[in-house]
Amino acid sequence: MNTFLKRILVLLSIVALALFLYSFFVENIFEKRLSPKDNVKFELNDLKLKVFYNRPSKKGRDVFGALVPFNQVWRTGANEATTFETNQSLAIKGMTLPAGKYTLWTVPRDSTWTVIFNSKQYSWGVNSEMKPMWDPNYDVVDIEVPVEKLNAPVEQFTIAFDNSTDSLSLTMAWDRVKVVVPLKE
Repeated sequence: MNTFLKRILVLLSIVALALFLYSFFVENIFEKRLSPKDNVKFELNDLKLKVFYNRPSKKGRDVFGALVPFNQVWRTGANEATTFETNQSLAIKGMTLPAGKYTLWTVPRDSTWTVIFNSKQYSWGVNSEMKPMWDPNYDVVDIEVPVEKLNAPVEQFTIAFDNSTDSLSLTMAWDRVKVVVPLKE
C-alpha cells in the first residue's frame, strides 16, 4: 500500500475514534435521552415556522409551582434553549416579531404566563447554577397569555402549532396546563 493511502486510513481511524469518544463521553447517542429533542414545523403559503425544543416528562411529579417554579423565568423545556424561527414578520398580540430566529422563554404563573421571544442565541438553557441563561436586554416581544386548565394531564411537555380554526397559534402544554400564543402574519 502506498504512503498516501496509509495516511488516509490513519486519519479516518483517528476521526472515527474521536467521534466514538465524543458520543460516549459528551452526548451518549447510544442511550435514550430523558428529555428527547423535537422539532415542530408549520408551513402555509410562504410562511415557514419552526420550533426546536427538548421534551421533559412529568413522571408523577408536580410540575408548575414545584418543578417549574411560579414567577421565575423558565427555559421552556429542558437542556438546550428552545428556539423559534419565522421567515416572515408576525403580529403577536399587537406587537411585531420580525423574521428571524429567537429563543423562547416563559414565566409560568397560576392563571397567566409571560411568553418571551429573545433575539440572543444561547447554547444551553441554564448556567452552572441552574439559573436561566436568558438576558432581558435581548427581549423582542413579551406577552401575557391566560392559562387553560386541562382535564387530563399531558405526560411530556409539548409545543405545537394550531391552525384548526383559521387562527394560527403556538400552543404549549404539560401536566394539566396549556397556553396559547396567537400568531398573525
